Amino acid sequence: MIAFLNGTVAAVLPPQTAYIDVAGVGYAVAMPGGDLGKLAVGDTARVLTYLSVTENGIALFGFLSEEEKVLFEKLIGVSKVGPKMALAALSTFSPAELADAIASQDIARVSHIPGVGKKTAERIILELKGTLEAGMESLFSQGASEPARSAAVQGATEALLSMGFTSAEAEVALKGAPEGASEGALLQYALKRLGSR
Repeated sequence: MIAFLNGTVAAVLPPQTAYIDVAGVGYAVAMPGGDLGKLAVGDTARVLTYLSVTENGIALFGFLSEEEKVLFEKLIGVSKVGPKMALAALSTFSPAELADAIASQDIARVSHIPGVGKKTAERIILELKGTLEAGMESLFSQGASEPARSAAVQGATEALLSMGFTSAEAEVALKGAPEGASEGALLQYALKRLGSR
């Protein structure tokens, strides 16, 4: 699994593709439009990734924030919602806006996503409303003023992802961890919580 890419932006191809050069290897990454607009050729970028393997081929999807990646993974878990539709959702709304629309059961708003009709919007709301309440809400309720997560939390999250846990599992496992703990201590804390389930 490719958890993230650290490299140089080699090309930006609207509406949804960027090429990221990592040590001479170019990765084509499909990204939400808002993220793509933040990249410029020559920039150094850290892109969180999701590798999709289907009968139609392999595709790499990228995100500049953990919130987007978690919500993308939630969306593709909804029946009849594939990676392209999930990417369209994140190109239409910010994670906070989409989470708010789902939590408030706003079918008309969710239907603004390209390719999403009323029935699909209802399905997205029905299948995700409970999961947002169960563990996603904290990702979006803090607002834009919330400071960025510490490097230790980020490192522990990446370690959990490399062990095969999902982003959502990592977030829930690290929730309530002691403030200012080291990366190693956070990892131990998360593994204990994951092991006790």
